[in-house]
Amino acid sequence: MGAIEHEGYRFEIEYSVLLQKGALHVYRDGELIEEIVFPFHGQKPDEQQIEALVSEYVEQHAHSR
Repeated sequence: MGAIEHEGYRFEIEYSVLLQKGALHVYRDGELIEEIVFPFHGQKPDEQQIEALVSEYVEQHAHSR
């Protein structure tokens, strides 16, 4: 899984299989603005789960730019 760019944001994914925890690092203009932590099950986070988190974040922050 690589970085996702959407609506001027860059989302970088990091996860630990051992801890079953993932994080989306949210960047704007090269600056880290937020970390979104989430649980997952299995060997890696589900791509649909990641896409849903990205979409939700963009929707919530679309009017604050």
